[in-house]
Amino acid sequence: MSPTVYLIIISSLATGTIITMTSHHWLLAWVGLEVNTLAIVPTISTKHHPRSTEAAMKYFLTQAAASAMILFSSTTNAWTTGTWDITQMTTPLSNTILTIALAMKLGLVPLHFWLPEVLQGSTLLTAMVVSTWQKLAPMALIYMTINNLSPMILFSMALLSSMVGGWSGMNQTQTRKIMAYSSIAHLGWMMVIASIATNILTMTLLMYLMMTTAMFSSLILSKSKTIQDTITTWTASPTLIIITMMTLLSLGGLPPLTGFLPKWLILEELTTQNLTPLTTMMALSSLLSLFFYLRLSYSTTLTLSPNTTQTKHKWRFKTTNPTLPLSLTTPISLFLMPIMPTIIT
Repeated sequence: MSPTVYLIIISSLATGTIITMTSHHWLLAWVGLEVNTLAIVPTISTKHHPRSTEAAMKYFLTQAAASAMILFSSTTNAWTTGTWDITQMTTPLSNTILTIALAMKLGLVPLHFWLPEVLQGSTLLTAMVVSTWQKLAPMALIYMTINNLSPMILFSMALLSSMVGGWSGMNQTQTRKIMAYSSIAHLGWMMVIASIATNILTMTLLMYLMMTTAMFSSLILSKSKTIQDTITTWTASPTLIIITMMTLLSLGGLPPLTGFLPKWLILEELTTQNLTPLTTMMALSSLLSLFFYLRLSYSTTLTLSPNTTQTKHKWRFKTTNPTLPLSLTTPISLFLMPIMPTIIT
């Protein structure tokens, strides 16, 4: 694509998200979601490969169906109450349809099947945008309508997302699919606290965006599309391997890294609300995610010694600028400092 096309796409992505986040009228919010979808679809299919074309089509059909459901729920609510205000969703049927539509937009279980396939068919940079920036507009709608959404539906989807995200991620060898199921699991943690404490929801979302951006940046710099690629990354930059390992452990919520803080606060708040069974299930489901994060971290740290490499050829390739990964990932690695839980305590 030409720079002009990229500029138009980036501007449309930013404009669509900002319109949705700042609107109080359902039609404006719907327009923002549609602009956002139409801007990301050509970015997904930019490789002109059958897999990327399939991913773009799956993303477009899923997001279009979710947007249509949002428009239908808002129209039904306006027909009953006479208002298009986003915060005035009082009809039970409209709230249920809206919850399902936003879950489809985000990729919550059981409406998550499109997310791993779309990320696998996209480039790493596009996958990072889909996993981070594209979550902001639906999360803003959830934030504005959380008082009217059904807590039981959110709790059920949250628990299923956390369990399926951890369970399915254990069988993957592709880094983009691993990050897709990681996104599903983290979205489950956000949804379980959404109707209880929106401040913790906001903090969890910010932590997720930071850690996911850091992880995708490491994968982009090392050009790692599979676990085998991460195993051989030590030849280009051993420091990048360490940063990637720290990012993975932080995503898994291993104390005392940054990713442990939101899970700690969520479990504490759920216990305070006398939701002990849900708290126990969420804590156990996080062990599934932590397992494949630890497995991936272990496979990457095995390569810190040249004698343990499993390849015969990649060490022969010359790196054009060996200091580039370190200089770019040093600011990102600040997100992984393990001092945040200590400060909060």
